[in-house]
Amino acid sequence: MTQKERLYDKFGELLYVIAHADGIIDRAEKDALLDLLKEHEWAKEIKWSFDYASDNNWDVEKTYQSVIFFCHEYGPAPEYTEFISSMKTIADAVKSTNDSEDKYINSFSKDLIERFQKDLDELKANSRLK
Repeated sequence: MTQKERLYDKFGELLYVIAHADGIIDRAEKDALLDLLKEHEWAKEIKWSFDYASDNNWDVEKTYQSVIFFCHEYGPAPEYTEFISSMKTIADAVKSTNDSEDKYINSFSKDLIERFQKDLDELKANSRLK
């Protein structure tokens, strides 16, 4: 599996986290996922990982931490904008976004921004030392 395939595999897991954050994956959330994936180049990978996590009732927090760890290792990527937008779409599929869903959406953005800023600061500091 390439790193890009793993990224989209983790994307499916991240969407599972949002959909299952309140303890239930609603029909509306599943429908929103299918709509997001209709024309998506990586639909098969995303759907497979979402379904696998769902079928095995993965722990939401552990799954989220696994996604964040991978994204930190992967580094900055333009796909993260799509990830955040898609998270909001899934969360908004049910009439109101709940606190658990908001927590993961905000945390994903914050965790990545903080990590990438730290990495950038380290790169800048190291380049001054040379």
